[in-house]
Amino acid sequence: MAEIAPPLEIASAHRHFAPACFNATWEMMEHRGRSPGDDEAMIHLAHASLWHWTQRPDVTETNLTVGYWLLSRVYALAHRPAPAHDAAVRSLAHAAGEDPFYRGYAHEALARAALLGGDRATFAAHLAEARFRAAEVQDEEDRTVLMTDLNQLVELSQRKR
Repeated sequence: MAEIAPPLEIASAHRHFAPACFNATWEMMEHRGRSPGDDEAMIHLAHASLWHWTQRPDVTETNLTVGYWLLSRVYALAHRPAPAHDAAVRSLAHAAGEDPFYRGYAHEALARAALLGGDRATFAAHLAEARFRAAEVQDEEDRTVLMTDLNQLVELSQRKR
């Protein structure tokens, strides 16, 4: 006798796949030596995570700013400055009114996309804004994480000269 699968509960699927795709994207981001196919898969996972978040009734501006930040980062890792910039702009739009940590990371994404695209003036402006926001972050651990990423971005900019 054939086994019948239980019906899929869509809301549960979105609750599962939003963070599952985010975590899988993060794992791929940390993998060195990704192939072009791996980069494509990483981009698809980031889009899937964001899409599943948008389908959840409990989605917040924080979820969206982080989702667009993630999308910007994977496009930057795949050396695609235009979509990295577009996603960073969306991250910043959703970060309005959020904790300075999230606004700082949206500016970090804009700085990274500008650096990748060779726009040093825009890079410097968003880096300065990200540092300003980082100084406003109350949680010391969050502030340290953001500043570490900003310092690594500065190091990357110096290597690109």
